[in-house]
Amino acid sequence: FLEAVRQMALKQGPNNSAFVHLTYVPFIRAAGELKTKPTQHTVQKMREIGIQPDALLCRADRNIPEDEAEKISLFTNVPKWGVISMPDVDTIYKVPRVLHEQGLDGLICDKLRLNTPPANLKRWDDLVYEVEHPKGEVNIAMVGKYVDLSDSYKSLNEALRHAGIHNHARVDIDYVDSETLTPATIGQLAAFDAVLVPGGFGKRGIEGKILAAQYAREHRVPYLGICLGMQVASIEIARHRAGLDNANSTEFEPDTPHPVIALIDEWHDPDGSIQRRKAGAGWKTVGRATTSDTGAYKTRVKPRAGKYRAVATRVVLEDASV
Repeated sequence: FLEAVRQMALKQGPNNSAFVHLTYVPFIRAAGELKTKPTQHTVQKMREIGIQPDALLCRADRNIPEDEAEKISLFTNVPKWGVISMPDVDTIYKVPRVLHEQGLDGLICDKLRLNTPPANLKRWDDLVYEVEHPKGEVNIAMVGKYVDLSDSYKSLNEALRHAGIHNHARVDIDYVDSETLTPATIGQLAAFDAVLVPGGFGKRGIEGKILAAQYAREHRVPYLGICLGMQVASIEIARHRAGLDNANSTEFEPDTPHPVIALIDEWHDPDGSIQRRKAGAGWKTVGRATTSDTGAYKTRVKPRAGKYRAVATRVVLEDASV
C-alpha cells in the first residue's frame, strides 16, 4: 500500500498529492511526559521508502506542547505548521474546528494549489452547539444480544444521536440483553421512552425480543424494529393478535405451524409447491426489471387485498433484503 501511494505521488506530481500521517503520541504517566519517539520512528520508516509527510496529525489525550511540537518537526523534517495537535475531545463533531484552527485545511489546499474561499464552519459549530445544549432528553432501550460489544450497534447509535440532534434532544441509549428478558423481568422497559430492537442472527435471545415487542405494543411505547427487530414484531402480532399460536420464523423453527417469516430461499407458488433458490444463483428478468435471486422477488397479491388496490397490479417486486 505504501509503495503504491509513493508511486502514485511520483507520477501525479508534487502538487497533485499530499501525505497526511496520523500518529500516536503516548503520555507516560510514570514519567509525566509525552513521548515523541514513536512518531519520529514511523516518519523515519516512511522517509526510507520515499514518502515525506506534508502534515502530521498527532493523536494524544492532551494538546501537544509547543516544545514537543518543535522537536517532532525537527526530527521528522515536517515544518512546524504541519505538526497538528489532535487531542481527545468530548464529541467527534469538534474535530473539524480543532483542525481548522491549526490550519490543516489551508496547508492541504496550498499543497494541492487549490484556490478556495475561507472555510465556513457554521454548520459544524451549530451541530456542536446542539450536542452541548439539548432542550430535552430521551431514554431508549436497545434490546439486542450483542450488547457486550459496544461497537456492535455503532451505526444505530450514531443514527439515533443524529436524530436527537435534529430534534434538539439528547439521546441516552441503554442496552438490554434480550436473553435476560422474561415475563418476570420485562417490566424494566417501563423506564424507557422507546424501544429499539436491532438486527441479529440465530435463535439465541429471540423470545426476549418478542417479549419486548409485545410489551411496547401493549403499553403503547414507541417501537422501532430493524431487520430482525421487525421480524420479531411480526411474529409477536401473529401470536397475540392474529391467533396464530406458536407462529415463528422458519429460521428459528423450520417446522413451525405458522411460518409468518420465511427464509429467502423459500417461496410458495400458487399451487402450494415450494421454490428453492440458492444465494448467488445469478440474475434473472422479471417483466421489465432485471433482479437478483437474492434481491427483489415476485409477490403475487390477492385481488381483494388493500395493497392490490393501491398498486393496481398483480405482481409486486419486493426487496428481499428488508
